[in-house]
Amino acid sequence: MIFSISVLFLASCGKSGKDESTKAEQTAMKENSEITPGLTEIDSTAEKTKTIDNLQAAYKGEVTAKAKYIAYAQKAEQEGFSQIAALYRAVSAAEHIHAGNHQSVLAESKVLVPIIKPEFTVNTTKENLIDDIKGEAYEATSMYPSFIKSAENAGNQIAVVSLTYAMKTEKKHSLLYTTALNALENNSVKTLPSVFYVCSLCGNTYTNKAPTRCTFCMTKSEKFMKISKVKANRDIAMDDCPM
Repeated sequence: MIFSISVLFLASCGKSGKDESTKAEQTAMKENSEITPGLTEIDSTAEKTKTIDNLQAAYKGEVTAKAKYIAYAQKAEQEGFSQIAALYRAVSAAEHIHAGNHQSVLAESKVLVPIIKPEFTVNTTKENLIDDIKGEAYEATSMYPSFIKSAENAGNQIAVVSLTYAMKTEKKHSLLYTTALNALENNSVKTLPSVFYVCSLCGNTYTNKAPTRCTFCMTKSEKFMKISKVKANRDIAMDDCPM
């Protein structure tokens, strides 16, 4: 009889301990469930609105860059840097393509795009390059990655594609401008590439020779735009790379 009572007592103690443990776990889970949503939950509606705002900002930036780089190309030509002028015209064409892509995404969302009046200042080619290196690097490493994240959260895949094309291309533009600035500072501008190829779909920019297909979007090279210093007197028009 003593043995039976002991067994019942131990069983009761074990159950009590287990119950206490279970209650503690449940309390912890409840507390976590109350805290976690505030940290990880994403407001998709807000992200959708933010993505539209981001696309409009990106569109304005690309339209401005398109016009600015044409003006910078003309300045470089005046200063005798035809290779740098060709680079600026190539990048201008790429930015125009990016603007067109962003505009198409906005159209898919039934959003009207306002008419942009580009505002910028033309300085010396060296000053322009220094400014452009910073601008392209900012877009590639900060602005566009942030925009892409919002588009992903919003579930807007077409926006992700358009923004990603721009981000990848801006990285290349920053490097091209850095190379041009180094050549300018070392009096070796004539060694720079004088022929550029721009993918008509994503704006990817190549020097000297185009690949069989674009490494970003797989577009065939036959659809690339060829831009060289021999076309110094012909600036890229809006019709050269349709929206």
